[in-house]
Amino acid sequence: MSSGVLREHERFMRQALTLARRGYGATSPNPMVGALLVKGGKAIGRGWHKRAGEPHAEIEALRDAQRRGNDVRGARLYATLEPCSTQGRTPPCTEAICSAGIREVVVAATDPNPAHAGRGFDLLRANGIAVTPGVLAEQATRLNEAFNHWVINRTPFVMVKAAMSLDGKIATRTGESKWITSDASRVRAMKLRQGADAVVVGVNTILADDPALTVRLKGVSKSVRRIILDSKARTPLTSKVVRDDYSHLTTIVAGESVGSRRVAALERKVRVWRAPERNGCIDLKWLLARLGSENVTSLLVEGGGEVNASFLLGGFAHRVAFFYAPMVIGGARAVKALGGDGILDATRGIRLLDVNWERIARDLLLTACVEQRPNQARCLPG
Repeated sequence: MSSGVLREHERFMRQALTLARRGYGATSPNPMVGALLVKGGKAIGRGWHKRAGEPHAEIEALRDAQRRGNDVRGARLYATLEPCSTQGRTPPCTEAICSAGIREVVVAATDPNPAHAGRGFDLLRANGIAVTPGVLAEQATRLNEAFNHWVINRTPFVMVKAAMSLDGKIATRTGESKWITSDASRVRAMKLRQGADAVVVGVNTILADDPALTVRLKGVSKSVRRIILDSKARTPLTSKVVRDDYSHLTTIVAGESVGSRRVAALERKVRVWRAPERNGCIDLKWLLARLGSENVTSLLVEGGGEVNASFLLGGFAHRVAFFYAPMVIGGARAVKALGGDGILDATRGIRLLDVNWERIARDLLLTACVEQRPNQARCLPG
């Protein structure tokens, strides 16, 4: 492939990736996908996957071209993910592409499902359509890292998020935590929540702050599942997650040893899971498997400090997002962003890779991959 052709492919693929991002927070358990039809060097049709059960990006692009009165025969299709080749809730996209008379398909990422990977390419080539894979593959793979992990492992991709002072405190010794970071950081944190299928906090966060754990962004209409780790079933019946309009999205994860009376009271209001325990704590490996079986592809861990530590130090986290405010709280009894027993040997501390720092108003945001551990998906730079 000549450098000129490659530059052209990358230019149009960037447009397709921009289209794919329009599905952020809405497509799960499907991936975000964008598609662009190009003919004579100009885009004649655009599409993106809007939500599960609705047409895929390639179909949307074909329909968009048709609405505009554009003839797609002989056009080139840019797709951020290998077109599907199997019947699901919608027909396979490869059939529509072949029927439309597309002459070439340029693709970013290959289907992550080992059972389907490359099959779409083979079907297209068998029908005389040229296929060029791997254009901006890393960017496309990073876009769907949660979906890719879930498809292979059937457990959610886990991000640990915390907002803290420079000395790593998320609250004072009296529990005061509003507002450590800026308004701009809180909006950014809410965008992370928008992109997740579920958020998880510990019961101490419910008792201290009574959070709603909803998505509150202008112009965004999305509900997110709320998972409360509560081994002793102490969540108050008056708490927001139990009594608000989204209580049907709340799951209290109680331990197997807790009394049935407390569980019964909660079960009249919300969903309750009885989970196995390890050293008096919820078995997170069990929890992730259960969530994955219910199509939760991404999980945002929002604390407090003990829950954050359980996921991060326990080897269950894949990415972190740490917001730092330019203040120092101090105090041995102030609430830390990471609790637990910590690491005894500093040389074995959790390593963060592909670290990125970003200025948000007066704050700093650190995003990074957690050092790869067994059975974890590779976390791509981003």
